[in-house]
Amino acid sequence: MVFSGLSPLVIDDVTDEGERILVRARTPGGSVACPGCAAVTGRVHGYHQRTLADVSVGARPVVVRVRVRRRVCPTRGCRQTFREQLPGVLNRYQRRTPRLISQVAAVVHQLAGRGGARLLSALAMVVMSRHTALRALLRIPLPERQVPRVLGVDDFALRRRQRYATVLIDAVTRERIDVLPDRKAATLETWLRDHPGVQVVCRDSSGAYAEAIRRALPQALQVADRWHLWHNLAEAVRREVTAHSSCWATAGPPPQEGKRAVTTRQRWQQVHDLLDKGVGLLECGRRLNLGLNTVKRYARISAPERLVRAPQYRPTLVDPYRDHLRRRRQQDPAVGATQLLAEIRELGYTGTLNLLYRYITQGRVEADRPALSPRRLTRYLLTAPDQLKEHQRTLVDALTGACPQMTALAGFIGSFAALLTPADGNDDRLDSWIAEVKATDLPHLHTFTRGLGLDRDAVNAALTYPFHNGGTEGVNTKTKLIKRQMYGRAGFALLRHRILLG
Repeated sequence: MVFSGLSPLVIDDVTDEGERILVRARTPGGSVACPGCAAVTGRVHGYHQRTLADVSVGARPVVVRVRVRRRVCPTRGCRQTFREQLPGVLNRYQRRTPRLISQVAAVVHQLAGRGGARLLSALAMVVMSRHTALRALLRIPLPERQVPRVLGVDDFALRRRQRYATVLIDAVTRERIDVLPDRKAATLETWLRDHPGVQVVCRDSSGAYAEAIRRALPQALQVADRWHLWHNLAEAVRREVTAHSSCWATAGPPPQEGKRAVTTRQRWQQVHDLLDKGVGLLECGRRLNLGLNTVKRYARISAPERLVRAPQYRPTLVDPYRDHLRRRRQQDPAVGATQLLAEIRELGYTGTLNLLYRYITQGRVEADRPALSPRRLTRYLLTAPDQLKEHQRTLVDALTGACPQMTALAGFIGSFAALLTPADGNDDRLDSWIAEVKATDLPHLHTFTRGLGLDRDAVNAALTYPFHNGGTEGVNTKTKLIKRQMYGRAGFALLRHRILLG
């Protein structure tokens, strides 16, 4: 049973040589067919010995020495002689048995070069270099895929912010179809023309992909990715929450009117004075020596108070003693910081007097709650209410009721989340949602709605059809693992091969 994979051979002897096991075998007798003309012959011209590696036994490598016959072809004009081949045991030009080749392929498929070579050596299967391991990986045939009806398209970074590639998958079965060397519109257009049959394409908001699909498949349905729609909304919500931090953060430490706040108010007033006189945004930037994006940010804000941000504090060593400090300052408002330091050190405080002094002067002792960052409040707003804890829901209700804009923002988030469940009529509901947003003083959400309008047909398809690009994002996540294994030393051909192998 140990050498069952060698059953087509006649085994003459098995020798234990200590570090390895040597198997001597020969090919069975009988007539064989010529590989050139298929004529059957029994004539023997001579003998030849082949040495192959087989799967290990007891953590020791196995070497098989096979005596093969050189046969004589009976057909005139064909090859004169040929060696016997036993498919499944002796393959032409190979130094390993097919079952060892399959095991090596399984290891290098997962670990590629260095990792695969080390594991194969540790398991005593075979000793090979990383280059041989990579050649074994590239010899694994790629599975043949049919052109899918629903195609998923997304990009991933070969070198972040410099080079990108494109992965194509079947959006229904999530099978990898192909990997393109860049994310240019011409490359995707060429692939789509060479592979007809695609009817639906799921993609992100990339303009290059949209243009390529319009050129190559004008009748195809383009579907925007719902995750990217929600992500873009989340970014707009975070900016709105940050802009209204002076409203909802009143329960915590008050915003400090320092030099930066004064400068912000002055710049807002200067920008709006110029805009009231009919000066354009670019000219405002030139006169005030500000960037265009900075001028836009000031221009879209209706009141300078919305530019004042609530302070964001990191956790400190004083936080565990905050209740004691509050109680002592209520009992004796004139108690000194030195006295408080001595008291909390008896309770286990290990920080300095300077840290305690800053904590007190920032108003963090008297605040009703620790400072809440805009990012965390945004996360609470974007989480389904039934997934929040009771104190989190109470906090969100209190903070969103700080101003009408925050109340409206919370309602818009819930109504847009309902649209992300595909259903007929969601495109009409989106029209109503956009109209309500535009009637509210939420400039960052207005920017989000303008982005929806630029790709409205794909957005409507995303809200009404069940197709999505989640499988492509999953492939990109696995691609990151492959890239980290190869650590940037492999070329695109090897990376593409590993991605398509799955």
